[in-house]
Amino acid sequence: MPPEALPADCKQAAGVFRPVIDRNKCEGKRDCVEECPYDVFEMGVLLPADRRELSFMGKLKGLGHGWQQSFAVRADACHACGQCVSACPEHAITLARAADAVARGWCYNYAQALRTQARRP
Repeated sequence: MPPEALPADCKQAAGVFRPVIDRNKCEGKRDCVEECPYDVFEMGVLLPADRRELSFMGKLKGLGHGWQQSFAVRADACHACGQCVSACPEHAITLARAADAVARGWCYNYAQALRTQARRP
């Protein structure tokens, strides 16, 4: 997106905040992917090992949507404009200070999860 088209209400520098996606709520509807002006999100399939962590309702939603979910693959590019939060029909996205999100383990690294799965026998 050209700089002149970026939202003026993005008041944070990149990387201060990160989107945190509630895996039990995300239904993979792509609204965040389409709305984010910084290309933070991509769609992917929640891996089997991560599905075990879901609640019963989260598993039902996941199964119903083919385990498609949104992933903040470029979370460091987030400027905390909140467009993803507003766009998500399931209210599955919140913004958290990056240091807190990492320290509390709220950041899901999809690329790392794929590499880990590929190494499993």
